[in-house]
Amino acid sequence: MASNQKFRDLEWVLQAFHNESLNLHSISFYLSQPVSGCFQETETSMNINISSDSLEYFSLILLLLGPAKNSLLSLRNLEFHCVEWESQQVQNLGELLDSNLNIKQLVFRQNRFDADCLSEFSDILARNGAIKEVMFSESHIGTVGATFLASALTVNDTLEELQIWEDSIGSKGAEELSKMIEANSMLKLLTIFDSSSITATPLISAVLARNRAMEVHVWSGEHGDKSSKVVEFLPENSTLRIYRIDISGACRVACALGLNSTVTSFDMTGVRLKSRWAKEFRWVLEQNQTLKEVTLTKTCLKDKGIVYVAAGLFKNRHLERLHLDGNRFSGVGVEHLLCPLSRFSALQCQANITLRSLTFGGGRTKIGRDGLAAILQMLTSNETLTRLAIVDDQSMRPDDFFRIFKSLDKNASLRCLSLQGCKGVRGERVLQAIMETLQINPWIEDIDLARTPLHNAGKADAIYQRLGQNGKTELEPENDLLKDMPLTEPKSCRVFFCGQEYAGKTTLCNSISQNFSSSKLPYIEQVRTLVNPVEQAVRTVGMKIKTFKDEDTKISIWNLAGQHEFYSLHDLMFPGHGSASFFLIISSLFRKPSNREPKTPMEIEEDLQYWLRFIVSNSKRAVQQCMLPNVAVVLTHHDKVNQTSQNLQATVNSIQKLRDKFNGYVDFYPTVFTVDARSSASVSKLTHHIRKTCKTVLQRVPRVYQLCNDLIQVLSDWRSENYNKPAMKWKEFAELCQVKVPSIRIRSRHDNKEKIEMRRRAVATCLHHIGEVIYFDELGFLILDCEWFCGEILAQLIKLEVRRQSSAENGFISRKELEKILRGSLQSQIPGMGSKVFENLEANDIVKMMMKLELCYEQDPSDPNSLLLIPSILEEGRGKPQKWQLSSADCIYAGRHLQCDDSIFLNAHHQISPSGKLQVHLHNKIMALKNQHGATYSLEKYLISININGIHIRIELGGQLGYYIDILACSTKNLTETLRLIHQLIIPAIQSLCHGVTLIENIMRPECVQNLVPPRYRKSQFVPLQQLKQALLSVPAESMYDYQHTWDSVSDSGRPILRAGFDLARDLLSDDDFREVLHRRYHDLYNLAQELQVPPEENPDEAENSLANTVDNDKVDPTFGGIAKGVETVLQRLKIIEQEIRDLKQEIQGLRYYEHRLLIQLHRKVNYLVNFNVQIEGRKVPNMFYFVRTENYSRRLVTTIVSGMTALRLHMLCEYRREMHVVEDQVGCEIMHIDNTAIKCLAPYMTKFMKLVTFALKIGAHLAAGMGNLIPDLSREVAHLGESSLMYGAAGAVATGAAGTAAMGRINGIRNRNRNTGDIQQDLQAAQQWVVDFLRDRRCSTGKDIADKFGLWRVRYRDDGHIAWICRRHMAIRANEIIEVPL
Repeated sequence: MASNQKFRDLEWVLQAFHNESLNLHSISFYLSQPVSGCFQETETSMNINISSDSLEYFSLILLLLGPAKNSLLSLRNLEFHCVEWESQQVQNLGELLDSNLNIKQLVFRQNRFDADCLSEFSDILARNGAIKEVMFSESHIGTVGATFLASALTVNDTLEELQIWEDSIGSKGAEELSKMIEANSMLKLLTIFDSSSITATPLISAVLARNRAMEVHVWSGEHGDKSSKVVEFLPENSTLRIYRIDISGACRVACALGLNSTVTSFDMTGVRLKSRWAKEFRWVLEQNQTLKEVTLTKTCLKDKGIVYVAAGLFKNRHLERLHLDGNRFSGVGVEHLLCPLSRFSALQCQANITLRSLTFGGGRTKIGRDGLAAILQMLTSNETLTRLAIVDDQSMRPDDFFRIFKSLDKNASLRCLSLQGCKGVRGERVLQAIMETLQINPWIEDIDLARTPLHNAGKADAIYQRLGQNGKTELEPENDLLKDMPLTEPKSCRVFFCGQEYAGKTTLCNSISQNFSSSKLPYIEQVRTLVNPVEQAVRTVGMKIKTFKDEDTKISIWNLAGQHEFYSLHDLMFPGHGSASFFLIISSLFRKPSNREPKTPMEIEEDLQYWLRFIVSNSKRAVQQCMLPNVAVVLTHHDKVNQTSQNLQATVNSIQKLRDKFNGYVDFYPTVFTVDARSSASVSKLTHHIRKTCKTVLQRVPRVYQLCNDLIQVLSDWRSENYNKPAMKWKEFAELCQVKVPSIRIRSRHDNKEKIEMRRRAVATCLHHIGEVIYFDELGFLILDCEWFCGEILAQLIKLEVRRQSSAENGFISRKELEKILRGSLQSQIPGMGSKVFENLEANDIVKMMMKLELCYEQDPSDPNSLLLIPSILEEGRGKPQKWQLSSADCIYAGRHLQCDDSIFLNAHHQISPSGKLQVHLHNKIMALKNQHGATYSLEKYLISININGIHIRIELGGQLGYYIDILACSTKNLTETLRLIHQLIIPAIQSLCHGVTLIENIMRPECVQNLVPPRYRKSQFVPLQQLKQALLSVPAESMYDYQHTWDSVSDSGRPILRAGFDLARDLLSDDDFREVLHRRYHDLYNLAQELQVPPEENPDEAENSLANTVDNDKVDPTFGGIAKGVETVLQRLKIIEQEIRDLKQEIQGLRYYEHRLLIQLHRKVNYLVNFNVQIEGRKVPNMFYFVRTENYSRRLVTTIVSGMTALRLHMLCEYRREMHVVEDQVGCEIMHIDNTAIKCLAPYMTKFMKLVTFALKIGAHLAAGMGNLIPDLSREVAHLGESSLMYGAAGAVATGAAGTAAMGRINGIRNRNRNTGDIQQDLQAAQQWVVDFLRDRRCSTGKDIADKFGLWRVRYRDDGHIAWICRRHMAIRANEIIEVPL
C-alpha cells in the first residue's frame, strides 16, 4: 500500500494505463496544480495532478482511457477539478464515455465551459445511456448550461440524478429544466443551489403537475444571505415542504397541486400567504384526491383567505388533518371554517366527513362571540372530527371554555382536545365542567392543557387521572343491568277503538272525552248537538289519538282507521307484551249513518270477527302472554233501532257465538254496549266502563321499569328544547341517554358498547309497547308525536297520488321517482305552513318505512335500484263491468277459493299475505315465462290478471277484510290442464308467501266464474275440495262417476242472482284429483286388508282348509287368521286392478267388487266381536260402548282417555249385525272421574277400537252411523293411531260426517307374531268387566235399566243363536229375524 500511495510522475501513469496494470474505480483530475504527478488513495482510486505547463498530459490521459481496456472496465466515477475545458478535450471525454459504458458518475467542481463545450457535452449526455449521476459545483454553467442540459435530458432516459450547486441558472434556465421534467420520467433526484429562490417555482411546479416521483431540493442564498432551503419534496413519504416562496410562485404551485397524486402532506409553515393564493388553494381542496395533511401555520391568512379554505372543505373528501394556527383571522373566519364540519338540522348532512384533526388559534386569532358559537355548534353536531386543537388563544374567557366543555357531553367522536397556552382555561368552574364532561363522555382520551393557567396551578392532575379511569375496563356483572332497576306501576293506559268506517268511532270518542271533562264544560252537550250534522257528513280519515287525564292516570284513545286501506297499518299500532291496554270493537247497526238500511247479523259478525282475529293473532306474537286481551263490543246508532227488532236479537245471538268461539283467547266483557255515539249521556256507562277497566288493567299488567317513566319526561323536555320536534334520530336518542340517563350510559371507552346499545334498544322497544313512542329499529328513528305521525305521514302515504306525477307502469315505480313524489306530496299546500315531515325525516327514510309497513314492495330485493310496487296507486277495477276476454262456446270455467284455515287462525300473525307482496311475487314468476309461453300480466287494485298459453286467470285478492283469495280461470283447454296451471304455479306462489298459515282450497261454482259474479254473492257458492273428495269416498263405488254436488240459490233483496243447481263431481275435479280419490280408496282398502293379516296358526293345514271354506262356502272361521286369509284372493285381485286401470269407470268397477268382498269380511268379524265371551258372560251387558264429553253446548267423542278426566258420559251402540249405529236421544251414564284402574282397563280397548272404526268408515260400512255430530273431524282425533299412508285416507272422514265409536280394536296386536289371540281376548275381557262393574255400581244391571238409559234390548238371532243388544227400531223392522231374551 505504501508503494501505491507514493507520489509518481505522469509518465508512470501513461505507462500504467498503456500496460493495463491498474484496476481503478475512481479517477480524480486536479488541474492548475503546482506540481504534476499522481498518487493512489486506495487500490481502486487515483488522484492525478496536472500543472499549468503539463496540460497536454490531460488530453493524452483521456485518449489513453478512451479505447476499451480490460483493466479499465471497472472504472465507475470521474471527477474533474478546476478544468477549463476546450472543445478537443470535451470530444476526448465523449469518446471515453462512449467506449466505457461502466462509468456512472461525472462530477465537475470549479470547471469552466464555454458555450461550444457545453453544447458538445450536451450532445454526449444525450446519446449516452450509461451515466446515472451528473453534478456541477461552482462551474458557472448559468442559463446557457441549464438550457443545454435540459435539451440533453429531454431525450436521455437513464440519468437519475442531476445536481447544480453554487450557480445561477436564472428563471429562464429553471423554466427550461421544468420543460425537461415534463418529458423526463427517469430522473429521481434534482438538487439546485441557486443564488435566487425564484428558480424553485417552475421546477417544483413541473414535478407536481406531471406527478413525478422525483426528490427535489432547492436552496438559495440571495444577496449574500446565509443559504436556506426553499423547497423540499420527498417521494418516499410524499411530503412537500415549502420554506420560502413569493405569492405568485405559491399560486403556481397551488395550481400544480390540484390534480397531483404524489403529495399527501403539504407544509407551508411561515410562508406569507394572501387571499389570492387561498382562492387557488380552494380549487386544490376540491380537486385533489390524495392530500391528507395540510399545514398552514403562521401564514398570515386573514378572514378572506380562511373563507376560501373553508369553501374548499365543503367538497373535499380526502383531507384528514388541517393546521391553521398562528394566523390572523377572526370569529368570521372561524365561523366559515367550521361550517362544513357542522350540521344545523337533524336532516342536514355534514358537508365534510373526512377531516379528522383541526388546529387553529394563536395570539393574533380573535375568535370572539361568532367564533365561539361556531365552535359550540360544531362540537354538538360533528360526527367525524377526532382531534381539535385551539392553541395560544388570548381572546376567550373562562365562561367560553365552560360552554365548550359542556357541549362535549353529546360528542361521541372527539378523542383529543388540545388547549395549549389558552389563557382562559382557569378557575374552578372550568375544572368542574371538565370533570362533569369526562363523567358523561367516555370517548375523550386526551385533554392537553399544557401552558394553561389551570395546568400551571397544578389543578390538571385530577383531569389526567379521570382520563386514565375512562380508559380502564370496568368489570361488570354478566346479569342484565335492567334487572337491577326499580320497577313501578304504569301510569298510562291505551284504549283502542276498532271498527269499520262509518261505525261512529270519532263521534263516540268525542262524547267520551266530553264525559271526562264535563265538570269543566257544562254546556258542551248543546254544542255537540249543533255540530252533529257536519260530523255525519264528513268521515274521519286516518288514525287519531286523543289523550286526557283521569286523576293520576293518563288515558289515550287510539282511534284505528276504519278505512280498508289503513288495515295494513294496524299491526304497527298494536300494543306490545305487557302493555296496559284494552279494546273496544265498535260496529254500527246500519251500513251507513245517512240511510236506514240495517246491517244483517252476518255482516256485524263478520266485522267483529275481523277485529277479534286481529287482536288475537297479534297478541300471540308476544313471547309470553301475561294476560288475555280485554275486549268489549259497542253497537252504535242504537237510537235508530226498534227495541223489538228481530235483527237485534239475532245480532246478540251471533255475538254470543263469537264469545264462545274466542273463549280462552280474549277476555270478553259480558255486556254489549248499545249507544247513541252523539250523546254523552248515552255513553256514560261506557265511559264508566273505560275508567274502571283502565284501573283494573293497570293493576294486572306487569310493572314497568322506573327508567321508562323517567324517559317519558326526558323525551318531553327534549321536545321542548328542540322546537317540539315530533321525531328523533336514533343517534339523538343515544346521545340523550348518554347525557340524561346514567343507568344506560357508556362509562368507559372500553365498555361493551354493543351491550349498552342493546339495552337502549330494549328501553325504546318498551316505550313503543306502552304507546309513548313509535320505534323503528331497522330504520333508526323514534316517533315522539304519534298523532302527527299517523295524520301527517301515514294518512298521506295511504292515499298517495302517483299516477298523475309519474310514469308508473303497472304499479311499478323507481325509488328516486318515488322520493321525488314524496317530497311533493308531503309538503304543506298552504304557503308558509310546513308539515314538519322533511324537517324530521328524509325521503329515503319514508321509502324504507313504506316497505316496512308493506305499503310498497321491491320487485327484486337483491337489487338496490329495484323498482317498487305501490298497490294503493293501482286502478280500482271492481266498480267497472267485468267480463272475460274469451267468449267462445267451448270455453270451460273453473274457480278455486283459498281461505285461511279457521282452526289455526289464532296462531297466525297474518292470515293471507298482503296483496302487494303476492302481486310482485307472481309478476316475477309470470315474466320469467313470457318468452316461453307468451305470458302477459296486468295489475289492478286487489286484482291480478294473467294470460298464459291461452288460459286466462283472474286472482282476486282478499275482499275488504283480506282473509281469502279467489282464483278464476277461463280456458279453451280441458279442465285438467287449466287446473294443473293453477296448482303448479298460482297456488304454490300464494302458499310460499303465507308462512305458518294453512290455506283451505275450495271449489267455486263454475257458473259464478263464467258470469264473474261479485264476491259478495259467492260466499255460499263453493265447496271444500277435500269435502268433495271425501264425499266421493263415502258413496258406493258404482255411484262415484255420476256423483252430483248441489248448489244453493242466491238472492239479493228478493231479486234472484243465482238459481239452485248442480254440477257433476267429475266436472269440478281434474282427472288428477279424481284419480287421487280412487287411489286413496284403494290404499285405504289395501291397508285394511293388511291390518287384518296375522301369522299362520299352529296347524297350517287347518288354516288352509279354513281359507278354502271361506272362499267356497262364504263362511268365515271366527278367528283373525280366518278373516285375513279370507281376503287374500281379494288382495290379489286388487293388485291386478291397480295395474289394469285405464280409465275412471274401469277402476270404479274394480273397486266395487273389492269393496263388496271386504265389507262381508268386516261385518262377519264385527259380529264375532259382538258375541265374544257369550258363553262366559251370557251377554248381560252390551259390548259396543263409547265415551262423550260436552263442550260449548255440543258433544264430542272421546278418542283417548287420561287419568283425571271428569264429566264424561258412557254410551252404547245398537249392535244389530251390519247395521250398527248410534242410538238417538240416548241418556247414557255419567262418569264423574277417570282413575288409574279405568285407564288400565280401557286404554287398549280405546286405541284399537278407534282404529277399526276408521277402517270401517273407509269402505263405507254402516258402522257407528250417526256419529257425525259427536266428532266432526275424525282425522284429527285418530291421526296418532296409524302410519302416514293410513292417515292419508283417514282424512276423508271429515266430509262424510261419520265418526268412530265403540267397536273394538285388536288391530295393532295382530301384526306382532308374539301376540296371540289370548292376549287380545284379555284386553276385551278387561274392558267388558269394567263396564259390567261400572253399570252394577250405577244400579244398571237389569234389562229394564239398560233399556231406560241406553234404549237397547237383549235379543237372540234366530239363525245362529247369537246374542245382541239392539234399538227399538230394529226390534220392529227385524222382528222376524230375532227373539227377545229379557234379562
